[in-house]
Amino acid sequence: MQPTFTTIREARRWASLFLQEHDRETQAAQLLLEGYLGWNFSKMLAYEDEPLNEEVKKNFIKAVRAHAETGEPVQHLLGSASFFGREFKVTPDVLIPRPETEELVLGVMEWARAEKIASPKIVDLGTGSGIIAITASLEIPGSEVTAVDISDAALKVAAANARRHEVDIQFYQGDFLSPVQHEPFDILVSNPPYISEEEKALMDDTVLDFDPSLALFAEEEGLAAYKRILTQVAHAEQKPLLLAFEIGWLQGEQVSSMIEQLLPGFQAEVRTDINGRDRMVFASRRKTE
Repeated sequence: MQPTFTTIREARRWASLFLQEHDRETQAAQLLLEGYLGWNFSKMLAYEDEPLNEEVKKNFIKAVRAHAETGEPVQHLLGSASFFGREFKVTPDVLIPRPETEELVLGVMEWARAEKIASPKIVDLGTGSGIIAITASLEIPGSEVTAVDISDAALKVAAANARRHEVDIQFYQGDFLSPVQHEPFDILVSNPPYISEEEKALMDDTVLDFDPSLALFAEEEGLAAYKRILTQVAHAEQKPLLLAFEIGWLQGEQVSSMIEQLLPGFQAEVRTDINGRDRMVFASRRKTE
């Protein structure tokens, strides 16, 4: 049975109640409506008593039901996600951007400004949709950015996002640093897979059923990707000046210890996210070393 609402306000109310009945976050109603209208929240409030376009209504109802019944993420239904104030294409081949990752990028930006390195060379490992690489290219003046991913499908999404935001990024397919092992970089940044297989039972279906497993899970209790990257860095002729990793909230001490063990001369620092949980590890070395 089709809902009988006509206005934008009624559409939002119907969707919120429908999602609540299916134990889904009601905020998805607002996000979907904004997405299909192409409006922000303020504009929606100003025009909430206006009738909803029939085509928008049809797509909105379909998306709300899909999210309620299957958990399909709002971002997949809309085909895009917001990151650092910009819209990026997303598909089931890439991770949906998380707000915590913005803090990782912000930390890289602050370090680059403090060090005053002209035209810093940056490599983003496991780039996925390209959000880190593209944001760094846009926000760090003069930066030269390279991005790597093992997934060809993910690289196609990243390349599309780079074209959308008009940035020149070099993309490579391969196992983390391996395709660019002999190239020098000032900054290495990565949000690699860090969830252990044992944690699957605790995960929400909107993540488990729709985000790519390749980008989520890692062996060795979620630490295998860090070990792989750090081993590659250890064998590189020239080490970066900064390593910046997103981590699982219980992995700070382990990743820090791994860095300092495999890369003598690097000093690691664990940083918390906006929720007060360990979420990032930054490790730097002096330029003269």
